[in-house]
Amino acid sequence: MQKPDFQEHIDSYYSASRNDHRTYPALNGHLDVDTCIIGGGLAGIGTALPLAEAGHNVALIEAARIGFGASGRNGGQVLPGWAADSSTIAAASNTGTAQSLWQLSVDAVDLIDTRIRQHQIDCDWQRGYATVAIKPRHLQELHQARQEAENIYGYHGQQEWSREQLQAQLGSTRYIGALYDPNAGHLHPLNYTLGLARAATAAGAQLFEHTPMLSVAPHQGGYLIRTPQGNIQAQRLVLAVNVFQHALQQPLFQPITGKILPVGTYIIATEPLGERADGIIRNNMAVCDTRFVLDYYRLSADKRLLFGGKVNYSGREPSRQAIEHSMRRDMLKVFPQLADIRIDYAWGGHVDISMSRAPHFGRLAPNLYFMQGFSGHGVAATGIGGQITAEAILGDDSRLRLFEQLRHRNFPGGTYLRLPSQWLGVGYYRLKDLLP
Repeated sequence: MQKPDFQEHIDSYYSASRNDHRTYPALNGHLDVDTCIIGGGLAGIGTALPLAEAGHNVALIEAARIGFGASGRNGGQVLPGWAADSSTIAAASNTGTAQSLWQLSVDAVDLIDTRIRQHQIDCDWQRGYATVAIKPRHLQELHQARQEAENIYGYHGQQEWSREQLQAQLGSTRYIGALYDPNAGHLHPLNYTLGLARAATAAGAQLFEHTPMLSVAPHQGGYLIRTPQGNIQAQRLVLAVNVFQHALQQPLFQPITGKILPVGTYIIATEPLGERADGIIRNNMAVCDTRFVLDYYRLSADKRLLFGGKVNYSGREPSRQAIEHSMRRDMLKVFPQLADIRIDYAWGGHVDISMSRAPHFGRLAPNLYFMQGFSGHGVAATGIGGQITAEAILGDDSRLRLFEQLRHRNFPGGTYLRLPSQWLGVGYYRLKDLLP
């Protein structure tokens, strides 16, 4: 996996269409702050913004550019719930905690909507999301999910669509039905991240790019963070580095190193489809299927199809040509009518998954916070994670303690064998995807 140190944004549709080209300086010299945040993605910025709005003295350092990692290159899909199913979360805590955590996931979607409107962030925010079923058992699972959401969590408004109702909105014959959520949606993730960074700076947060952490150690009741051209003395520290686990090799962070695993996933963007886009997704919703190795896709504001999927546990980065070839093949299984369409962009990145797929937020010490394990639901989960971490720093840790009730196990196999062990697991679920 490429280290982010001093890197620029990767070549993607998002970087090509970003609407904010400002840069932030590298740290030079010594800085004293109340809180230092390591990581300039949605989790880190989502913590810096509410802290700065409360008058807190906060600095954020990013090894590359703001939004360089998953925050600036993901599928842009925004939905309630967690990657772990609710029964897994209930088993790891209790029904009351599971209900509260579900509500937090709903709040996470509303928080995005609120911040976009409050800070006037131009990021193509669009409501509407369909989870589609390929096989009858998938449709039954969606039916059960809707009933559980209503009966246990009080979440209403989802609609079960028949094949005919779905095909009225989606130009594909691959699916037999769907669960539609009008509250979920999609956005341009890099423009959203850059907009939040702009808001955090306006509120008083100090943001630094091209400033990798070289070391961190306890110092005078807080922490001393060393960077190539300076250092920061902070009373509190927040770790929000997503999959860039080289940062976790610091002794302070060893207890959480084995609890996440980087997984590659990939996206292509077609040429603009023009009027043909209306025959692909008529209501401009985001779409995702129910398989373990799933497809997810949506239209961009300029009417391209953004189509993502695949999983890669190898740690090796495929070429652009390999991504384009593989993802185009998957796209044509869903939309064979796009066989003549050019692919303009192909890129990939890594998300961090936990063993249970539940988010892993908490504290390693009273003044050392971390967020990881977003497991593919990061656009919404990062925001609420940052919000509740900021609340805890400001004195109210009631919502953070809900996440701290979830127990997370290390991936089996240690440093060298956990990737092969995950490939075995993926093989099982690939076979399960093939079953009727």
